[in-house]
Formats: sequence, structure tokens, C-alpha cells
Amino acid sequence: MAEVRYEAASRVYPGSPPVRAVDGLNLTIEDGEFLVLVGPSGSGKSTALRMVAGLEDVDEGAIRIGDRDVTSVPPKGRDIAMVFQSYALYPHMTVAQNMGFALKLQGLSKQVIAEKVTEAAKMLDLEKYLARKPKALSGGQRQRVAMGRAIVRDPAVFLMDEPLSNLDAKLRVETRANIAGIQQRLGTTMIYVTHDQIEAMTMGHRVAVLKDGILQQCDTPRALYDRPDNAFVAGFIGSPSMNLRTVQVGNGSLRLGELNVPLTRDTVAAISRDGLSEVTVGVRPESLSLVAAGSPNAFDLVVELVEELGADALVHGAVANEPEGPRLVLRVDGRTPPGLGQRVRVVLRDPSEIHLFHPETGDRLI
Repeated sequence: MAEVRYEAASRVYPGSPPVRAVDGLNLTIEDGEFLVLVGPSGSGKSTALRMVAGLEDVDEGAIRIGDRDVTSVPPKGRDIAMVFQSYALYPHMTVAQNMGFALKLQGLSKQVIAEKVTEAAKMLDLEKYLARKPKALSGGQRQRVAMGRAIVRDPAVFLMDEPLSNLDAKLRVETRANIAGIQQRLGTTMIYVTHDQIEAMTMGHRVAVLKDGILQQCDTPRALYDRPDNAFVAGFIGSPSMNLRTVQVGNGSLRLGELNVPLTRDTVAAISRDGLSEVTVGVRPESLSLVAAGSPNAFDLVVELVEELGADALVHGAVANEPEGPRLVLRVDGRTPPGLGQRVRVVLRDPSEIHLFHPETGDRLI
């Protein structure tokens, strides 16, 4: 096991202008920590992972694993094991042979290899498949074999690059629980890349959010959800994402349709300090509720889409009298959702649940 550190690490691809796929990344993954790198396509998350693996050059800065600077060390000398999106199993080998192949190359005895493979197979529930070839396995079983191949090497760091993207939804849920459980049991440092923020929120001890190669925020899943540092993180973390819209402010309050939201003294001071006449306001879908028609200090929403999810439903709509404005989403009781085209009354449950960001930089105001 080992700590991993990015020290102002950058990966720059030549071009006109050059493309900074990862730009001055400073990030420490503690020994035994499960850290998830998440972001949209092109954010640099896979590149950052491959920099630790030695599969991408580090053009600026350094990468350290434990007390070693591995920036110029070839992949085989870094004591890491990587699981890719593709399983990359040898089709002519059995499961046991695939899992033990790297150990065979290291010159370990057959007995030691068999012991390590058996131990990993028990952990992954693969014992009865050890004699099978990959073509006789399901996608989930193949992914577990790929994980087993990494586990038997007992590396200092596990690297996983979107390993669940080829699995169906039900199997993804099951497998991500298995991966989290295995990491906890082994206590090995793990860096896991995904574009799926639900995976990130449910698996990682901490989550690092990247955009355009730049680290936006790294914190626990709860902290990212409750207090995002900027509008990008606010909109990316959470399913469905946070409602974001720019509104006018004045006289110590802001308005959402007919809804008047009072602002705290500190918030008013921050807005005044920056000389802002408008702010970007963020509201989670679960912070909005349906109330009876005519209820005070609320606003009307025209329903345009209802996603029924069983226990709850997601209602998408336009604020009445603002048909061209950004759509809002709220989470409601799935047993009594409104109908399409219906006009409903919406209230903010608690004014303290709003998030305010600078309309230009996107940074959190307080």
C-alpha cells in the first residue's frame, strides 16, 4: 500500500494551441484510500489515471507513489495494477491461467501461484469458473477475472478505468458494491475513474471532480453534494442535477418567479462586495415541494415532462410567465404525480437550502 501524489502534474499534447489535458494537478490520495476521479468526457480523468500508471507522460510536475518519484519510472517498475474498461483476457487461457499469468512471468512457483489465484477466486466468487475459458463467462464474470488478475499481484496501488461501463445497469450496481467491499477488505490504495457521478458518490471515500483538465473540488461525497465549490460541481454532482438559473437580486432578497427568497446578512455582504446585481442560484430538486393552488410565497410551474421512478417521480417544467427560462426539476411523491400540461404550485422548503454562485466565474459566494 502507498500514498499517491500529483505535484502540479500536467499532460500537454502538442498542437496549435497545445492541449492541456491535465493542467497543474495537485492531489494527494492517502494510503488505503478509495478515490474516484469523475468528470464529463474530455475532462482529463482517464489521462490523470494513466499518468500514475506510466502510460501517459508527465510534461510538467511530478507523480509520487509512496516516497518514490515515479515520474520517469516505466510502468512495470511502479508496483501498480490496472483494470481497464475492456477485460483484455487471453481467450486461449482458462480463468486460473489468466489470473496467474503475471505471477508466472515473475517466476513464482506453481504452488504459490495456485494459492494466490485460489484466494482471489474465493474473494470474487470465481472458484467454480477457474477451469473455464473467457468465452464461457458472462460480462460480469469476465470483469471479475480482470479484477482477480490485478488482486493476485498484491500491488501498492489499484487503478481502475471505467471498469463497469460494459455491464448492464443491474450488474453495475452489484459489481460496484463488490469493488468497494474488496477495496475495504484489502485496504489497498485505489484510484477509480468514471463519468457516472452515481458511481462516484456511492463508491469513493473522496471524489475529485475534473473539468477541462483542472481539478474543481475534491471532498467527501456528502460535502460535494451539500456544499459545492462552484456552479459546475453543483450541476454535475447529484441525480438529477441541481437546478441553476441566474436571477436579479435587490433589497436583501432574490426572486424565483413569484417566490421571494430572503438572503442572510453574510450573503448580502458578499453580493455587495462583488458589486453584483444578479447571481446564479442553485436549488436541488428535493428542496422544492408541491403545495395547494393559491399558496403564498410560491410560484406556478407548467409541467412538461414527468419521469415516474416508482417511489418518487421527477417533474420537469417551465416557470409560469417565463416560458423561455431554464427548466426546473423537482422530486415528488411517485404515487400522486401531476399530469403533463398541468399547472402546479411550487414552494422552496427551506431558504437555507439554496446555493449562490458568481454569475461569471461560477464560484460559490459564501
